[in-house]
Amino acid sequence: MKYGSIILEKKEYVTLKRLINLSGNYKDESRKNSVLRLKTELETAIITDEDEIPLDIIRFNSIITIESNDGWSNTFQLVSPADSNYSDKKISVLTPMGSAVIGYAKGDTIDWEFPGGVKSLKVLEVKQNNINNQYQL
Repeated sequence: MKYGSIILEKKEYVTLKRLINLSGNYKDESRKNSVLRLKTELETAIITDEDEIPLDIIRFNSIITIESNDGWSNTFQLVSPADSNYSDKKISVLTPMGSAVIGYAKGDTIDWEFPGGVKSLKVLEVKQNNINNQYQL
C-alpha cells in the first residue's frame, strides 16, 4: 500500500461512515463482508483536509482503472449509492468493488472478497472527475 493506510478527505470520511450506518443488513454475504471490511479499514484510515489529499487517491467521483490477477480489467467512476448506474459505469461505494477501492492509490494492489471469491486488484489509473469532488447522500 503506497501510503500505508487508506486516505480519506474529512467530509468524505463522515459521508462514508453515515452511508455504512444507514446501509443496514445485507442478505448477500459478499456485500455484507465488504461493508464490514471497509468499516474496519476506516478505523486506521488517514483522514486529511481537502487541500492535502494526494491526487492519486480514489475518492467519491474518481474515475478508476483496475486490473485483476486473472487478466480482467475495468474502468468506472466511484459514486454514492444514489448516483450508482451500472450501465454508465458508475459504481456505488457500498458495492464490493466500491468498498474495495475507496481510499487506495494508483499502483496499490488490493486483495478483496467478491461474490466469485477473493481477487487481487491492481489500481492502474486514478483520475479526479473534478477538483471539488462533489458528492451527496
